[in-house]
Amino acid sequence: MVTIHGSIVIRRPVEEVFDFAADERNEPAYNPQMKSVEKITPGPVGAGTVWRTTIDQPGRAASFDVEVIDYVRPFRLESLTRTGTLDIQGALTFQAIDDGTRMDWSWDLKPKGLLKLAAPVLAAMGRRNELRIWNGFKRHLEHTAGG
Repeated sequence: MVTIHGSIVIRRPVEEVFDFAADERNEPAYNPQMKSVEKITPGPVGAGTVWRTTIDQPGRAASFDVEVIDYVRPFRLESLTRTGTLDIQGALTFQAIDDGTRMDWSWDLKPKGLLKLAAPVLAAMGRRNELRIWNGFKRHLEHTAGG
């Protein structure tokens, strides 16, 4: 298993940061690899919500489902993603601070098959990718109207 974690400070109120992160349909606005997101379960976003996502990977697009398994507004979002080569379970946590919100992430990646052999490379790529995604999230929230 590979664990990836980090944190970022976003100069926006904690409820706004949580709500934007909780609605996976927002991800294409800050993550250029995310091509589409569809909510496939009925009702409001919360524990049990499932999103169908499509991302660009080298040479092809890949689709997979992301399930929200814990939802405690505005403090914690936990999700589980299963793909053919990798399972990812982890959480975003949110804390109000003087200058906005501290958001932490922690993901446990469980590679399958031959990908297990590439765990050290997967860890390095995952850390770099998560930092890129969450910096895009921060830029988007801080520079949109009212930000």
